[in-house]
Amino acid sequence: MQKKLFSALLLWLCCQLAFGQQPEQSMQEKQFKKWAQTPPMGWNSWDCYGPTVEEHEVKANADYMAKYLKPYGWEYVVVDIRWYVANDKAGGYNQTDPIYLMDRYGRYQPAENRFPSAKNGQGFKALAQYIHQKGLKFGIHIMRGIPKEAVAQKTPILGAAGITADQIYSDSLQCEWLKDNYTIVANQAGAQAYYNSIINLYASWRVDFIKVDDLSRPYHADEIALIRKAIDQCGRPMVFSTSPGETPIRAAAHVREHANMWRMVDDVWDTWDHVKHLFDVAQQWYPYIAPGTWPDCDMIPLGRIAIRGERGADRMTRLSPEEQYSLMNLFSIFKSPLMFGGDLPSNDPFTLSLLTNKEVLTMHREGDGVKQLFNQDGKVAITSTNKRNGDTYLAIFNLNDGPDNVAIDVPLDALGLQGKYQATNLWNTQDRFLVQDKIRKRLKPHSSLLVKLQRSN
Repeated sequence: MQKKLFSALLLWLCCQLAFGQQPEQSMQEKQFKKWAQTPPMGWNSWDCYGPTVEEHEVKANADYMAKYLKPYGWEYVVVDIRWYVANDKAGGYNQTDPIYLMDRYGRYQPAENRFPSAKNGQGFKALAQYIHQKGLKFGIHIMRGIPKEAVAQKTPILGAAGITADQIYSDSLQCEWLKDNYTIVANQAGAQAYYNSIINLYASWRVDFIKVDDLSRPYHADEIALIRKAIDQCGRPMVFSTSPGETPIRAAAHVREHANMWRMVDDVWDTWDHVKHLFDVAQQWYPYIAPGTWPDCDMIPLGRIAIRGERGADRMTRLSPEEQYSLMNLFSIFKSPLMFGGDLPSNDPFTLSLLTNKEVLTMHREGDGVKQLFNQDGKVAITSTNKRNGDTYLAIFNLNDGPDNVAIDVPLDALGLQGKYQATNLWNTQDRFLVQDKIRKRLKPHSSLLVKLQRSN
């Protein structure tokens, strides 16, 4: 009897092997969406320093975040584009004679004249350690693909014996606005190994967040899948952000499966037209707002921007205070990742107040079931609910250019509410008023109202 049982068990095991049972998901893959259960919040160097940020500036912004913003949930410090170029210029990429830093495997390295702690092949290890010691997380920006310089030099691909960079590239679909890299041909032997090699390098630097550019427009599904697989095998939690938009809605299922956040639009700067455009694009993305997968409104162009940036002169944001509230209200109720683009140490008290409102950030973190009630004639209403305590949130916006104030009505039954409710203005909690049947507010052009609704006894 025992021999029969043993034989049956042996036959069952052989069948499993013979018919190729799928291996279980790696622990890394299972955990992928858990790394961003709430929308990531942090600082990115692009809006204020373009492709020229230096180590001391990154540290200064990390110091400010640790002191003033960390208690409110801000945690990521992200070095944006072209940290591997020693001679880049602000106000337009230096594409004629860039000095690239790259190792023998065709992997970019930080420019040591800008990041002194990267000397002796240390990469971003020391900078990441500095940021981690403050209780924060470290991120970097890269372009998709493989460096043109690596292809020209036929550098070997780490982990793919005998395969060199010139065997895995294509010059088709090269980025239109930055020519550092070529496309990686996903089905070529060595393609996955190259992405594994750079992600493993970043993991050794203790990178927590990776923003990968030129993925979304056009949508590069194959390279997105390669990057995600590389993250899964690297052994380190690493939030994956795709950039820039507009990500096509037809790719929604794919991008939410492979990335933690994805851009809905191209770069957002400090003009009302850029802010207004977000309301139109956002309409198709509400159903995809979920833990671990966040449609991204782009960076927040507030505070002091363009110190050495790409759009205009060094300035405080051109958005009016009312427009700044409207931007923050949209980003927060929509649950977009919040990546501040201004130079943090240059913040004035008003800008700091926009980043440290506990009520607004609670809504951003805990709001659920986000939906748009209407978007018509320049009037917009968006709502969500806090399942933990039952609070209902409502944001209303007047997108019109004016000159007149506009009355906006929102029936309570559109929010699933009946009876009397107390409305609290989240930016000024002393501003409270009772509502029954509907909320009616007159708003100035480009202005908004964000309230929390609680049942009144």
